[in-house]
Amino acid sequence: MSVEEWALVAAVVFAGLWSGLLAMLATVLHPMMRAMSGPDFTRFLGVFLPTARRAPFNYVAVIGMVVAPVVALFALDSGSAAFPLTVIGLAIVVIGPLLVSNRIVEPHYDLMLSWDPDDLPADWEAGRRRYFTLNWVRGAATWTAFALFLAALLEIA
Repeated sequence: MSVEEWALVAAVVFAGLWSGLLAMLATVLHPMMRAMSGPDFTRFLGVFLPTARRAPFNYVAVIGMVVAPVVALFALDSGSAAFPLTVIGLAIVVIGPLLVSNRIVEPHYDLMLSWDPDDLPADWEAGRRRYFTLNWVRGAATWTAFALFLAALLEIA
């Protein structure tokens, strides 16, 4: 296997792992959390988020989704169909899982973690909806990047 093939395999694997995590969050945990009362939702996040947001898996997957396609881009022929697929996939990773997570989701986590379960803000339900929406946005971005990296890999294989 060539460098570009290994790099694209890695990009597919890391995007696939992150895609699976977001699919589980959006399709399994969201319905469970949607059914919770405000205090229960807030208590759940108080236990879940501190662990989830600092899990080594998150860092490995996101770093892998950035580094692997960069390596592939250095190895790919810029005239190949795989090149723009990889560029677009990488751009989506940077915008979705990286920037949206870092600049929008993390501050929203901090806000939700500041809520007192026994004295919720009047707009807590809007905050919960935003949390769900941001997870779907990151999921859609990651699923798209996964598909693009896979298409690039299939193009050169």
